[in-house]
Amino acid sequence: MDYYELAERVINEVEKVVIGKRHVIEKVFCAVLAGGHVLIEDIPGLGKTTLATAFSKAMGLECSRVQFTPDVLPSDVTGFSMYDAKKDEMVFRPGPIFCNLFLADEINRTSPKSQSALLEVMEEGKVSIDGISYEMDKPFTVIATQNPSGSAGTQLLPESQLDRFMIRLKIGYPSGNDELKILVSKRAGHEVTVEQVLSKASLLKMKEMVDSVYIHEKVLKYIVTLVNATRNNEYLELGSSPRGGICLCKMASAKAFLSGRDYVIPEDVAYVFSDVISHRVIMGAGARMKHLDRAQILADILAGVEKPRISSR
Repeated sequence: MDYYELAERVINEVEKVVIGKRHVIEKVFCAVLAGGHVLIEDIPGLGKTTLATAFSKAMGLECSRVQFTPDVLPSDVTGFSMYDAKKDEMVFRPGPIFCNLFLADEINRTSPKSQSALLEVMEEGKVSIDGISYEMDKPFTVIATQNPSGSAGTQLLPESQLDRFMIRLKIGYPSGNDELKILVSKRAGHEVTVEQVLSKASLLKMKEMVDSVYIHEKVLKYIVTLVNATRNNEYLELGSSPRGGICLCKMASAKAFLSGRDYVIPEDVAYVFSDVISHRVIMGAGARMKHLDRAQILADILAGVEKPRISSR
């Protein structure tokens, strides 16, 4: 079985309904293959939910969605134990988190207590209820969304939880031509369906292949240099954590796999650098005074670190 070809087919299927955003689709797929979670930060109506459901269909995964609101409780996500009179015992009722792909819509609109309910499951792949741990089915990925505009009255995710997401992405507006294709596809009789091209077993095999992708020592040093550069930048008050470097390694390996290679090149690291690191740094006062944004600062860091020259194995 050609797993590289299967990966390309997954991207093509998702691109049927998320038109003109192949680079976003690739990065989300990289995170899934790398065993990470995704935070999509953008305005409503750009296809965040469509993206998640399309991936679940293309990969044959069980998908659950929770629309987070201020009254959502942790037990509404993880589940709860209740007394069963017939069995005369407490019985656990699993929540929607027990799936393969969990879509947390507008995660910043719920309480910190409900947000923190995701911490254990995102980090360890299990849920603890009443002192009992329940393992999640594999694979397991969280795709969370939040709206950056109109954030008054919402609960911004703390750095500890932001760090659990492997990447943070923005989808952005479509081009004029792509928006025309979207309108045509939504007309009556023109609805596009996403076909399943992967099984869970195939996806798990692909994840194993990503884990075995070779990373040269020079590329590892390149990653370390980039991460350290965020900690010594005059415009950043706080640099990336070590987890940022680990996630860079994993995402670069997944990008190499999607490119049909079993080894990482520096360009793989550069491709995912900003998406992996942007939510792990805090802007300093100097950056705000000069009206700099994270993307520009990270682009300057990337440009300022020389890429190593390596040859294929």
